[in-house]
Amino acid sequence: MTLEEHFGITEQQIQDAAELLRRGELVAFPTETVYGLGANALDTAAVKRIFDAKGRPETSPLIVHISSIEMARSLAAEWPLSAEELAERFWPGPLTLVVRKKPIIPDIVTAGLPTVGLRMPAHPVALALLREAGIPVAAPSANRFTRLSPTTAEHVREGLAQHIPYILDGGPCTVGIESTVLSVVDRPAVLLRPGGVSRSEIESVIGPIDSLRQSEAAGAHPSPGMHPHHYSPRTPLFLVRHGEVPSQGQGAYLRLQRDPRYPASVVNMPGRPREYAARLYATLHELDSQGYDWIAVDAPEETPEWESVLDRLRRASAS
Repeated sequence: MTLEEHFGITEQQIQDAAELLRRGELVAFPTETVYGLGANALDTAAVKRIFDAKGRPETSPLIVHISSIEMARSLAAEWPLSAEELAERFWPGPLTLVVRKKPIIPDIVTAGLPTVGLRMPAHPVALALLREAGIPVAAPSANRFTRLSPTTAEHVREGLAQHIPYILDGGPCTVGIESTVLSVVDRPAVLLRPGGVSRSEIESVIGPIDSLRQSEAAGAHPSPGMHPHHYSPRTPLFLVRHGEVPSQGQGAYLRLQRDPRYPASVVNMPGRPREYAARLYATLHELDSQGYDWIAVDAPEETPEWESVLDRLRRASAS
């Protein structure tokens, strides 16, 4: 099945978007995780447009999207065996590998750090665009900094349309939250951000991995998504236990196991982590548009399976 048959995107649209990227313009495009805001990763001026459009601080590095393992190797100063094993197992897919970078990658992409995060996305539209462009593409989520990540093209238009010359609409994202970010610079590897590939899946390939201690995250961040307040709707969000929702105002409640103790509009969420993650941002976008005074979320259990969802909810509820 062609991209046009499956997503309604023509070959000409891919060619036009790829040409814009090569010319230093911004293009929003779908991945399996969330929609990305892309620019030529080797063009400092183009990458600067990403930070300006998002209002993103330059202490937060960008993930570089590539179309093949060979392209990843060409950007890495070191490509350890663990990177090769993980790329072979999980690429294309929602895993970003942080490795030492070659000087060809501008410092603005990596927040001045000597490392870069590389990912080969699984979405057919993203891969077609990357292959047609023939360049590595730096692409954070296509939203204003700290706000909810977009999982549809409409979410992108609502937040950033005035900043983006071209948006490729590839339908809803299937994973629904950002990629896992893993540093393989040292041994053991370090989990910088949980995401679409679980800790247990990674450990099944390369053995035990470490977690980043928050004290290590001062200054330039080794990974995107590490600000305490992130992934947030405009509506105040509360992560609650035992149904302890606010007693005042009109609110919505994302129910997992427990009913709210006070009146609220209840949205029943899936009981499985991957299904929950796939629906989370889309649900919050919808509720954010309905004028509620607050959104409360029934907190999942503290288990490894829920690690990535809890990470997003904790940052979304921080203030």
